[in-house]
Amino acid sequence: MSYEITGKLVARFDIVQRTETFKTREFVIEKSEDINGRTITNYVKFQCVQDKTAMVDRFNIGDDVKVQFNIKGTKWVKEGKENYITNLDAWRMETVKIGQDATPSDNTNYHDMPPTLDAVDDLPF
Repeated sequence: MSYEITGKLVARFDIVQRTETFKTREFVIEKSEDINGRTITNYVKFQCVQDKTAMVDRFNIGDDVKVQFNIKGTKWVKEGKENYITNLDAWRMETVKIGQDATPSDNTNYHDMPPTLDAVDDLPF
């Protein structure tokens, strides 16, 4: 399942080579909402993996962006204790203008999109 959020890019970190064949990169967006007259600001940290680590380079700190991501969770056992981690894995970013409909910009790469699972089956049987 895919999710999306729109906010301002406020941090971009270096690529980390985790193993010889696996690399990650993290970035943060700021998302503010008005809830009952109070402005609540959240800072959401995402990770990109492998070939997606370069997509953050197309954007500047302060840009308003829409991030499409998946939620992934991992469980591992260390010294007999179960541990859990949740990652927000970003797979697509695009520029948006706040206050307008989110429309793709020149930075959009449609090849970054995973296949959709909600295709209509129009077969008669």
